[in-house]
Amino acid sequence: MSTATPPRPGPDSASPSPAVAAAAPAVTAAPAAVDPARAGAGRTHPAVDWRIRFAALALIWGFSFLLIKVGTHGFAPFQVTFGRLFFGTAVLAVAMAVKRDRLPRGLRTWGHLAVAAFFLNALPFSLFAYAELTIPSTLAGICNATSPLWGMALSLVALSEDRPTRRRVAGLGLGFLGVLTVLGAWQGFSGLDVTGTAMALLASLSYPIGWIYVRRTLAGNSGSHLSLTGAQLFLATLQLAVVTPLFTTLPDAFPAGPLLAVIVLGALGTGLAILLQYGVVAEVGPTTGQMVTYFIPVIATAAGVTLLGEQLSWNTPVGALIVLAGAALTQTKARKRPAPQP
Repeated sequence: MSTATPPRPGPDSASPSPAVAAAAPAVTAAPAAVDPARAGAGRTHPAVDWRIRFAALALIWGFSFLLIKVGTHGFAPFQVTFGRLFFGTAVLAVAMAVKRDRLPRGLRTWGHLAVAAFFLNALPFSLFAYAELTIPSTLAGICNATSPLWGMALSLVALSEDRPTRRRVAGLGLGFLGVLTVLGAWQGFSGLDVTGTAMALLASLSYPIGWIYVRRTLAGNSGSHLSLTGAQLFLATLQLAVVTPLFTTLPDAFPAGPLLAVIVLGALGTGLAILLQYGVVAEVGPTTGQMVTYFIPVIATAAGVTLLGEQLSWNTPVGALIVLAGAALTQTKARKRPAPQP
């Protein structure tokens, strides 16, 4: 699940372009508008191998959907989202203080970050929280994996440099066939909560909208990825701080389980996950870094079934595999043809 300002329009993906992406994710996760190569410039070699950090990132984002579900057992969806953003922002604030990084300057930059915060954090996080009131966390995790499909479709319209290829168009068609399989279209979507599923799919659509906006407005910004993402999460937290009191009342109690879930969701699933994501992308590149996207629905499904006892019919894992295969195809690039010899 992606939570910061991203790379190219793929799901939690990241690219060498100034607009860096993230997950997932999603999840529920967000990227920052900065070149990953530049973000890693001047760093010493990390003490922890990137494979371990990659696995940790996949686990954190995969379990985010379970944490959202547990959080909604004690708090309203907007409250879950506000808590998530608050604790995620706190982690990035500490990281900025340790690195003595400054917040970005310029009203225009802050204005663009406010829009990014809405589409990459406030809106999708809230939609997933509301969706999981009525749908399993496994289905929410699988819906999150459709972000690269939405990104591919939108980029064909909004980004002139992203030319369609037969393979990518085939991936788009295959991916949406997988969505229909997950939803059991041949059964008339019986037993499916349409509203909750639609919210989860809209949340996944929100990520590429935010990525494309960032790519058009913040590419080339001189701020570091940490400062831009920290400012973005801060603005998203302010947005929820305004909205939450209007639609919810202060909880009568703060049950330990849901409260812990929200804290972990924010501190690990948003704050730490962003730091891990950029570190991995800066070290091994966007192609390898974006592969985390394909582990998230698998982990989300395993967590929901084993820990929450959610039911799983055959079409859910089969459809998820088709979605992931289609998403992988949409991320392929056309091969450059050799220049004709004179």
